[in-house]
Parts: sequence; C-alpha cells; structure tokens
Amino acid sequence: MEISAFGRLEVRITAADVGKRVSVRCLNDTAAAGEKFTDTVGVLTSWDSGVLLITRKDGETVRIPESSLVAGKVVPAAPARRRGPAASYEELVRVVTRAWPPLVSERLGEWELRAAAGFTRRANSVLPLGDPGLPLDEALTAVRRWYDERGLPAYVQTATGAEGTQELLCAELERRGWVREVTAEVWIGGLAPVADLAEPAGVVLSRRADEAWLARYQRKGVSEVALKVLESGPSVWFATVPGKPGGAPAAIGRCVVDGRWAGFAAVEVDPALRRQGLATTVMAALAAQALDEGASAGWLQVETDNAAARALYARLGFAPHHAYHHYRAPGPEQA
Repeated sequence: MEISAFGRLEVRITAADVGKRVSVRCLNDTAAAGEKFTDTVGVLTSWDSGVLLITRKDGETVRIPESSLVAGKVVPAAPARRRGPAASYEELVRVVTRAWPPLVSERLGEWELRAAAGFTRRANSVLPLGDPGLPLDEALTAVRRWYDERGLPAYVQTATGAEGTQELLCAELERRGWVREVTAEVWIGGLAPVADLAEPAGVVLSRRADEAWLARYQRKGVSEVALKVLESGPSVWFATVPGKPGGAPAAIGRCVVDGRWAGFAAVEVDPALRRQGLATTVMAALAAQALDEGASAGWLQVETDNAAARALYARLGFAPHHAYHHYRAPGPEQA
C-alpha cells in the first residue's frame, strides 16, 4: 500500500488507471474481529458510479465501493518465474492452440473462430488475440452468427493472470451477460526433470490413438471428428501402459511436441491402479521422447478443482502460468 510522508495510507489510483494492475485495501465491515481491512490485487477493469471492479488472476471479479477504499496503487506485472521455462502469454497460447486444433477456422480481424463439431470447448471457441476489426458488440454478434450457422453454442476463450492476458475482455463479456462456464489453468515446467523420474519400460508409444488407447480415454464414443483433433498437431505421440489381457490399458497419455514445447494431455490411469506411479511413468516416457525431438519445456492444462492432478504436476516441477476461461453467449432471453 502507498504510505504518505505523514505515515498515512493513500489512494493513488483513479478511473484513468482502468486496464492497469492495481493493489487496493478497503474497509470490510463484515470481517471477523481483528480483520478490519481486505486487500485485493488484480486488473482494474471498471470504475463507474462509485464502484470499482477488479479482476483477479483466477478470473474472479471483485466489486469494491469507492467509499470503502483506504489505499490503492498501480503495481507492476507479476514477477517472472524464478525457475523453469519462461514464456509470454501470446507465445504459449499459440503453442497450446496448435496442439488441439479445430477442423474449421475463420479469421475475424485478429480473432480466430474455431469449430470441430462440438468436440471440446477448446476446439469450438473464439481465440481473441488482438483486435477483431469491429466494435465489440458487432464482433460478438458476428461470433454468435458464425457458431449458430454450425449448430454450436458460441464460446469465447479468455485468459487472466499473466502479462498480456484479457481481464478487460472478461469484464466486457460479463457486462453483456456472457456466462463463465469453465476455468482451468495452464502450467509449465522443465522436461528433463520429468524424464528423469521414471524408466519408460512398459510404456508403448504410438503416432495413433488405437482402440486400446481410446478404451481408457475418458471421453467415450469418440467420433471421427474427435479422432482427427486428437491426432492433429505438429508431432503427436500417444503413450499406453498395457493392462490385463483383453482389457483397457492401465494408463495412457498424449503429448504434442512443437519446437521447444511439449504439451501433455489425456493422462489417465485405471482407478484401481492409482497411486502406483503410472501417471508419472507415462509423463516420463513422453517427456523423454520430446527431449529427443529437441524440446526443453512442457505445458499442460488442469482444472482448478482437480486437486489430485494439481498435486501430481506440482511434484513433477510444473507451476501455474495463467488461467483460462470459456464464456458462453447468453440465451435469447438473456441477450
């Protein structure tokens, strides 16, 4: 917080700081005894009619009455990671997108409209990097029309929590009634420590998702469209740990190698065989393959409520880079 020469806290932000990262302290009349103040750090996304809206790195928006402000200042972007690979948001999101490509895409200015017959939100949502070339309301109307023509709900994928992410767009979508349905995080880490964690013995690597692999994949009844998405990307590998004869594999995983990056997905283990290190074995085998192809850094996506996966990836040396969100267009009665 800002402290004046007289030792008092001061509010050193104004409505002109909308779009900047700020730290504020406000009075909290509902707090427990001894917790008179509440501190909030995030991007100031609005300051209208005596109310501040601050979007935190997890995408949650905090409403703060101007009258409750005790102190506030503009703060620099979050510091760079002290260990592991470094990446800008734009670099990383483009790598992530190439690893899970749509079957159909179209440009709207610098936005990319993506569709894959409804298989996952990632492949059926707008990636809004830059200017759509239209005022926002017109752009969103064009988005809704494009997805409606394909019989799909309209989603916009946004990100928060890193330099260059889209807190302002999140706020604008929420003002227009778009609903945030899913929040997850992209984590990054070094590959070499992962490859050293386990011997790849017993892991079968393939360029195709065969029937055995699909038998363990959590999305049952994978369509031809879904299979095309799964098998597309710069250099795709599928890992399988065989299970009992005639049964589904004990564990599976997918990896896409793209330059210095390797993206991990679909790491799944037979529930009866969990906590035996199979997920680590799959990750290690895929990491070793990616290292052989010249990659050095890894990324993966994990939902915020998946405690077991988050604990595993933290042990493997991964850490959050940014959060991403899928906003769904409001229904006709909400529009």
